[in-house]
Amino acid sequence: MSSALTRLVTCGSVDDGKSTLIGRLLVETDSVPHDTVDSARKVRRTGSTIPAGEIDFSLLTDGLEAEREQGITIDVAYRSMNLRNGNRLIIADAPGHEQYTRNMVVAASRANIALVLVDATRGIRTQTLRHTAICSLAGVDRVVIVINKLDAVDYREDVYQDLVKTLQEKVAHLTLKELIATPVSALAGDNVSFGSKNLPWYKGPTLLEAIENWEPVANNNSEQHFRVQSIARAENFRGVSGTLESGTLRVGEELKVLPSKLSVKVSEIIKYQERKNEIHAGETAILIFEREVDVSRGDVLVSSETQDDCTDRFISNLVWLDEEPLVLSRSYLLQTGSTMVPAIVTAIKGKQKIVEGGTEVAKSLHMNEIGEVEIATDRPVALRNYLLSRNTGNFILIDRKSMQSSGAGMFLHTLRRSSNITRHNYEITSAERALLKNQKAKVIWFTGLSGSGKSTIANQVEKELFAQGKHCYILDGDNVRLGINKDLGFTPEDRAENVRRVAEIARLFVDAGLIVIVALVSPFEVDRQAARALFEPDQFRQVWVNTSEEVCAERDPKGLYRKAKSGELPNLTGVGQEYEPPINPELVIDGDRDLALNVAEVMRLLS
Repeated sequence: MSSALTRLVTCGSVDDGKSTLIGRLLVETDSVPHDTVDSARKVRRTGSTIPAGEIDFSLLTDGLEAEREQGITIDVAYRSMNLRNGNRLIIADAPGHEQYTRNMVVAASRANIALVLVDATRGIRTQTLRHTAICSLAGVDRVVIVINKLDAVDYREDVYQDLVKTLQEKVAHLTLKELIATPVSALAGDNVSFGSKNLPWYKGPTLLEAIENWEPVANNNSEQHFRVQSIARAENFRGVSGTLESGTLRVGEELKVLPSKLSVKVSEIIKYQERKNEIHAGETAILIFEREVDVSRGDVLVSSETQDDCTDRFISNLVWLDEEPLVLSRSYLLQTGSTMVPAIVTAIKGKQKIVEGGTEVAKSLHMNEIGEVEIATDRPVALRNYLLSRNTGNFILIDRKSMQSSGAGMFLHTLRRSSNITRHNYEITSAERALLKNQKAKVIWFTGLSGSGKSTIANQVEKELFAQGKHCYILDGDNVRLGINKDLGFTPEDRAENVRRVAEIARLFVDAGLIVIVALVSPFEVDRQAARALFEPDQFRQVWVNTSEEVCAERDPKGLYRKAKSGELPNLTGVGQEYEPPINPELVIDGDRDLALNVAEVMRLLS
């Protein structure tokens, strides 16, 4: 069985010859316009060893100007190639530098075949092993070990065999569907598209043959999975637009909406303004139901008989892509398809040892590290095992502050606790509890350096509210650390968890109808944003007590600055650890100013 379209990704370390190899394949399969080939003859990089007039094959994939100037690939270059069997190949030339691993992950997640290049003169490097591990996680069907630059080692068979054996041993712990090897010289053209007299000891296929003879594994995933991407409205109908990720969908079928679990029946399927009786996996269409049902962007439609529901607690593999390390308990945004929900990584089950193999204990993940993690989301999401369905089992984690992708995840399985816990909605509402107290429940969140005056101002504000007959309570940073948070230290991970727990307690108090006053250093903006996100916009008021570090150190009511100066306290915010000023607080006050003036400003904010 052959495929009309095959996707391939090239992997490996810097200067292993990926771009040159792909450029030669493109030329030798007549997949590049002749004028483009001619331009590759004329353009020369500084320091290039290619003789004048010869083709610099790497220029055919290094399309960006910055790449040409530096002689490296810094983004994924996509090219289309004609195979001799009449099929089409989409090639993703992925970057080799560690800082661009995120680009390689994206390319691998869609690839059927991966070429892992090894420079015969340099051997196997860490990035070679990292890319192979990512190909394993990404579920690439065929991984080809390409031992390149054989011309530079006199085409020696022992060099080739040693490198293949070593790499096979180092990746033996990975779950690779198919692993084969081939020797080539991308520069000289040996065994790329045609056999070579320089390799009489090699009896296997050429690289092009290894690509062409790949046959896709039959997709036995017949479960219907339709992602809703938008709502389609017109004068006479309302439908949902999206993509059928797997299965076949026909008019008249009953479906279940996730996460609401509502039932719908398909009355019409419209594709390109034409009515269809059915659609198949990979097709986009508009679905119209027999009756109007509350279906929104990000919802998923599945067979009414499926046992798979959404999950909010699950295990996944995670490739960390951010320069900033993963922080446990910090709130990120999880996006899968058009669904986006807040999420936290609650635990790291283990981190892969790229070079040695196996796993090790870890409390965080740094850039390019791979771990198995537990994730909790604020509301259920529809995910399936990644190896069974790549399109419906992948997600990314997004940093809430920078809005850049921080991690690429592959869903493994849900945790039992996800299905064993059900929210109970009671008849008396938060608004009714607040009304009974003749007030509006809300949170006043004081943030600032230690010694800035947060607790002093909070205490006076509570007295003012109490005198007015209001029901309020202070959650003080030190007090909660004496009890519910006594297990937490002052690392970024522990500070994130400290803020998360205090915010959740505050939410319960608001639900009880109280006015909650929080006095907490809460040094990181992303954690404060996550706290704010738990409340309605009119329920959360952030007050930045902006007192200079000099004044705080002079006051030093707890002796913390003295300890920090002597080296006894390395994680004091503002000294050993950064404090990130709030971006859009409702109120900024000077803690060095008269207390009564500051309290009056806070009371005006609450009125």
